[in-house]
Amino acid sequence: MKNVFDELKERGLIAQCTHEEEIRKILGEEKITFYIGFDPTADSLHIGHFMQLVVMKHMQNAGHRPIILLGGGTTMVGDPTGKSDMRPMITPEIIQKNADNFKVQMSKFIDFSDNKAIMVNNADWLMGLNYIDFLREVGVHYSVNRMLTAECFKTRMEKGLTFLEFNYMLMQGYDFYKLNKDYGCLMEFGGDDQWSNILGGIELIRKKEGKQAYGMTFTLLTTSEGKKMGKTEKGALWLDPEKVSPYDFYQYWRNVDDKDVIRLLKLVTFLPLEQIAEYEKLEGQELNKVKCVLAYEVTKMVHGEEEAKKANDAAMAIFQGGNDTSNMPSATVSKSDIENGINILDLLTSVNLVASKSEGRRLVQQNGIAVNGEKVTAVDAIINSDFFKDGEMVIKKGKKTFLKIIID
Repeated sequence: MKNVFDELKERGLIAQCTHEEEIRKILGEEKITFYIGFDPTADSLHIGHFMQLVVMKHMQNAGHRPIILLGGGTTMVGDPTGKSDMRPMITPEIIQKNADNFKVQMSKFIDFSDNKAIMVNNADWLMGLNYIDFLREVGVHYSVNRMLTAECFKTRMEKGLTFLEFNYMLMQGYDFYKLNKDYGCLMEFGGDDQWSNILGGIELIRKKEGKQAYGMTFTLLTTSEGKKMGKTEKGALWLDPEKVSPYDFYQYWRNVDDKDVIRLLKLVTFLPLEQIAEYEKLEGQELNKVKCVLAYEVTKMVHGEEEAKKANDAAMAIFQGGNDTSNMPSATVSKSDIENGINILDLLTSVNLVASKSEGRRLVQQNGIAVNGEKVTAVDAIINSDFFKDGEMVIKKGKKTFLKIIID
């Protein structure tokens, strides 16, 4: 069986690791326990978390045991990494609710049966710590001078790093120490922005236990230009179907740049590298088929095969000029609005296709709005029942956004 380290490396997932040859040997010869932490700062996972789950799944498929660490305690402080401002304070009740949502979403990816994976919450040990004891047990092993050079603090230093946030690195290091002691956890994985925090935990284990632990970070999801991926017009690319519909989720991946599609197939799908290598030979219009493969595979993992098929069928019907709108995203308008006639700008804002009338006006003036395939050329155009067939019509925004309008 292929060493999972080689698989991760060939897919471009590994950014940094502490002891490359040792880690490769361990992962090839032993079955280890490792962990990835997730702070429940929102009520849903997003696509950045998904990258971590993909790595976790690769590891589990190779026989290694994941620990999912929910940061019920660390979220009370807030990770300063990559943030120019302090994170907003969240109440314990909201943190718990968010953590419960995370558990449900993660169970779609990770197999928790027969102790193949563990889920723990660091609130169980962090919330009851005595501060003086913690300083004597953990704080004594951290050099402030060294901490201040860490990448995770640099952006916060410019605006002012609070003492609250300064404790975050110690807490994450203590998590690794605790999991190492209680579960034999040998490695911590995380996004590449977590490198300094991971090193702190490894050092703490070495100083307190005299043991060697290991760390590995993974590529952040970016475009070929280095821009962070996962943002849509409506905000983050959430995994919750109530926040981002399966169709919109599918469309996000279907619309990636040609230069990114092969790299993304390696990063976020489990398709064999040999199959991806065949796709790599394609170019031009043929890459659109590859984008559909990418979109289908990721949507299937996140929302299930049925939703992926619906999204794929809807996209095919739209882009191939078909009339099947059954799986297209939809919005409703009142019968009275349509009977009286509604201005196109009012309609666009009411169904949330645009954020404001000024955005809608700009799109109309730039020929970016079409109704039933016909461009809308006037900002004072009135939409009435003449535009509806069997109680439905379709608005197209730009080249790739379609919405079915239904009379309620």
